[in-house]
Formats: sequence, C-alpha cells, structure tokens
Amino acid sequence: MPRTTAAARLALAARGCRGFVPPYLLRHLAEAAPEPTWSGTLAEDARLRGVRAATAPAPPPRALVGVAAWTVHDAAGSTDLPGRPVLRPGDPPTGDEAVDEAGAGVTASLALFSEVYGRDSYDDRGAPVSLSVHYGRNYANAFWDGTQLVFGDGDGRVFGRMTRAVDVLGHELSHAVTEHSAGLVYEGQSGALNESVSDVFASCLKQRLLGQEAAEGDWLVGAGLFLPGVAARGLRDLAAPGTAYDDPALGRDPQPGHLDDYVETDDDNGGVHVNSGIPNRAFHLAALAVGGTSWDGAGRIWYAALTGGLVGPRTDFAGFAAATVAAAGEHADAVAGAWAGVGVRPGTGSASGGPEPAGATSRVRVRRSGGFAGLTAAGELDLDSDDERRGEVAGLVDRIELGRLSGGPPRPDMFVYDFDVRGQHARLPEQDLTPDLRRLAELLLDPGDR
Repeated sequence: MPRTTAAARLALAARGCRGFVPPYLLRHLAEAAPEPTWSGTLAEDARLRGVRAATAPAPPPRALVGVAAWTVHDAAGSTDLPGRPVLRPGDPPTGDEAVDEAGAGVTASLALFSEVYGRDSYDDRGAPVSLSVHYGRNYANAFWDGTQLVFGDGDGRVFGRMTRAVDVLGHELSHAVTEHSAGLVYEGQSGALNESVSDVFASCLKQRLLGQEAAEGDWLVGAGLFLPGVAARGLRDLAAPGTAYDDPALGRDPQPGHLDDYVETDDDNGGVHVNSGIPNRAFHLAALAVGGTSWDGAGRIWYAALTGGLVGPRTDFAGFAAATVAAAGEHADAVAGAWAGVGVRPGTGSASGGPEPAGATSRVRVRRSGGFAGLTAAGELDLDSDDERRGEVAGLVDRIELGRLSGGPPRPDMFVYDFDVRGQHARLPEQDLTPDLRRLAELLLDPGDR
C-alpha cells in the first residue's frame, strides 16, 4: 500500500478515532499511578482526536485483481502510519505475535461480515483493509482512524498488546462498518450506539470462532487484554454492565445496564463508552431470547437495522430499538422485550435533551458545555417577563428556526450549545452557530456583556 502522506492521514483521522480503551479508564490509571505510560497514551489520544480535516475525506481505495484484501504494517514503535508492510493473505506466519494476531483477526472479522451478512469489506464495496501494529511506545489503546486499524502494544503492566483479544480486531473493524453504513455520530446516545454496535459484532466474532451458542458465551469484550495481577475479567461485560473489572489501578467498571441509570456527562463525547452498556445488555437479552448463535440470530437483526435505512447519524436508543424490532420479523416481540429489559421503549424518543413540553413556548433557554476547562453554563428568559433583554431576544427568536438547523460533530476544546426556543430543541457545536444563535447565547449566558 502506498505510504499515506502526513496531510492525508491527518485529514482522514479527523473522521474521529474511536479508542478501544475509554478515556475515563486511562485517566483513572494516570491518577492512581502517575507515570509516562498513561500520560503518553492520553496525550496521543488527545492529539488524534484534535486533528480535523479541512476537506472531505477521500473514498476508500477499491480492491483490484491481485491486490491483497488486507495488509498488516509494522509501525515499529513510531506514530508514523502505516509503517512497513509485513503480512498479507497467503503469507506464512512472521513469528511476530502482534503481526500474526492482526492478520488472523482481520481475516476472521472480514469473514463474519462476508459469510454471515453478505458484506464486501467494511464499505460493502471491497475496500482493502490496512492495519498497523506496534504503534507508539507503551501505547495502551487501539482505534480506527477513518482509513486504517491501529493497535498499540500496551503498557506491559496493566495492558498487554491490543491484538491479543480477537474481539478488539472485530470491534475496530465494526467502527469502519458503522461509518460506511448508518454513520452514527460519535456523541451522546448515537455515539453510545456506535460503541455498542462494535461490541455487539466483536462478541459475535468471538463466539463464532469458539463455536458457542448465545447461552454459552461469556459476553466479555477484551478479556485477553489484561496482564496477570489485574482484577479484571474484561473491559466490558455485555451480560452484566458494570461488573467487568474492579481493581485499584483501573477503578470500578462504571457502565450502567438500564436507562434509569443513564450517565449525563460532558466527558467522553457525552459518555459514549459508559452508556454503551445499555444497548449492549439489550443485545445480550435479545440474543438469548432469539436463541441459537448470536451472529446468526440477533446479530442478523442488528446488522439489518444498522444497514436498512431506518438508522441515521443522530439515531438515539429508542430509534435504534425501533429499527431492530422492524427488522426482527417473527422475533419482534422478543427483541422489543429485550429493549424493555433495559428501560428503552422503541420509537419513543431520546432519554434526554428532547423538546420542551407543551405550554413552554414563552421560555427560551441556552446551555453551554465543554470547552478546554469543561465548564458548564446555563441561562433562560421568559418572554412574558419584564426583563430588559426581552425585546432583543424576542426579535432573535422570531428569526430562528431550530428545526432547519443541523450541526457537525463537536470539536475538542470548543463548546457545545443546547437551545430550547419556543418548544423546539437543537444541539449545535460552537463552530456551527448562526450569528443569531451566537447573539442569543451571549444575551442569556453573559447578560453583563450585552
């Protein structure tokens, strides 16, 4: 594969790196045992998240006759991707465990999507897959950067190499599948679904390789990552979110398994790694209720929902649940019951951040979160009050149509705004505010500056 230029790689990385190890866990490790390993991994993750493309990403390359379906590269401890090509289909094992595990894992992952779901590579158009191993020094994470799969070797104390667990390979390739199908935006509930879909197909992959039925699987993701002495069964547990680990260095698994315990946070793009436990458990319950194997039973339903046109970039838990029920056929009641088991009613809307209730048309609210310091501010005004700002705010409100506005993904160290205007709601990142919305935010959040 031709070497990716620095500019092209940065543009592609802006599609959003989905780190396998969540940032809250890495921060806990850094606080529990300050050392260069964790600060280095966090710094590298921050650098990758901070990259933003100036132009639209190029489409993935097409596979040609005689060109390998995948290539494993050796980054040799650098962050210069992709590195030296070292393994392609048909080559003998190299003796490098990370290289050979990556080759076996991507082969099995592609086979799952091809043989079970009829998908031709991650884009369904035969794109060759590029993988890089030995990324960075003591880098304890893995990610899909919009153009390739990347795996670190771990820190050697808590985490081993990221290729040890085949479900990590499946998880990261599934992010590419989601990007090229529903395109679930990586924040809030849609971001938690993005993470969950990757855990779902990672579990299907692992159980398929082990020849297990759904009732026989351990439902752990990343079970092979932790080194001896770490009190962790895995990184996540789809059957029992919140129980995967409890270790002095790691802390305690914070995932909820029910919508009642949904974590409202500005951290980790709105808690995408934490709240994925809710749809994860829904899939586990569905897989048991449908019966048979996870990949051929509930997995087919989830794949049909992801690719069937009912799931879009901003779909929330309820919308995704409705899509799975619609795709379930004779198993519709079983799937609906699985979602009910985690407190999600298909098609009933988001758990939070929805529109104002009827009768709230005189209230105007703005909430700002994020930014470098992670601060939150909120303000509101009643248009029926005698507030001196009322005239200008009313004029702005008359021109604002929130239903016609849409924003892109949030950017690091920039704010995200929630607007409630006369019963309508919209969430927009700072860079997508119109002049009227920017002025409205100034009036309600910084009244002293008007």
